Amino acid sequence: MLDSGKYTKELSKLLFHSTNILCICHINPDGDAIGSQLALYHYLLSKGIKVEMLSPNNLQEFIKWMDGADKIIIYINDRKKCKKLIENADLIIMFDFNHSDRLGEAEEYILKSKARKVIIDHHLDSEDFADLIISDPTKCSTSELLHEIIQKINKEKFLERPYAEAIYVGIITDTGNFAHGAYSGNTFRIIADILDTGIEKDRLFNLVYNNFSADRLRLQGLALDRRMVVLPEYKTAYIFLTKSDLIEYRYRKGDTEGFVNMPLSINGIIFTALLVEKEGFIKLSFRSKGNFSVNDFARMHFKGGGHLNASGGEYYDTLENTIEYFLKALKSETNLVTSKV
Repeated sequence: MLDSGKYTKELSKLLFHSTNILCICHINPDGDAIGSQLALYHYLLSKGIKVEMLSPNNLQEFIKWMDGADKIIIYINDRKKCKKLIENADLIIMFDFNHSDRLGEAEEYILKSKARKVIIDHHLDSEDFADLIISDPTKCSTSELLHEIIQKINKEKFLERPYAEAIYVGIITDTGNFAHGAYSGNTFRIIADILDTGIEKDRLFNLVYNNFSADRLRLQGLALDRRMVVLPEYKTAYIFLTKSDLIEYRYRKGDTEGFVNMPLSINGIIFTALLVEKEGFIKLSFRSKGNFSVNDFARMHFKGGGHLNASGGEYYDTLENTIEYFLKALKSETNLVTSKV
């Protein structure tokens, strides 16, 4: 477990002695990436510190409502402005990832930047491309880790509404509203402090989890009825979605969020995968229960990674060939059959 206290002094010095701070999340940002990014943004603004935010690509629909999300500049939509922000930054803080290729098109310019670089993250197997890496895989989310650090830096509780909402969203999205993940008693103590501020938890829950289109619900029905394959002999189930499926059901970014978790509710299934056909590659998401490491599976077979029970990767081939390769990789996991929940 990370002793976040030892990093507080160094990070605090960087934050309060920098003039152009740039906060960056990973490509295809989720609730935790945006939540932690916005939380630090709101904290720094409260201290009168200038800060800009950047995302490699567009935000998912279910997090665009968050306070400050409209201030995040999208790299693929305004490359010229984003390159200028990177060039002018003297401190770059990256959230919720630990491999530079998660920066998308911005990777080349970030790595070339002479700015001091900080990573705040909770994933395994960190790549060393920053001056300061603050990482703790025992935390349920980057938002939880960031919150602990901010409280130490601030020396007293800091829970202004926009900040508190951002931390809350980061935690509930990375745990599936506490259905999975490495949450602990400390996580719930943070949640208790946030709830004591009077935030509207039901409103936030509805904005995150009950804010989808009818098309998304129909896509989910297709996924479960006609695109799910159950392999009980491997304690595995997988779902695949074609580009045609996404077009037919008017897919919007974020619509497949949570699909990979659903087959885990099948009795005897401990490993699930979601394969989504994109332009030129297949995006894969993995989930597991118990001691089967999808982080190891993703790293070994799909150049990905993440957590013990939640990870992802990519495969640059057709959907048909990717499924064939996935099944071959699955059959090589002899320990899967003996894995326990």
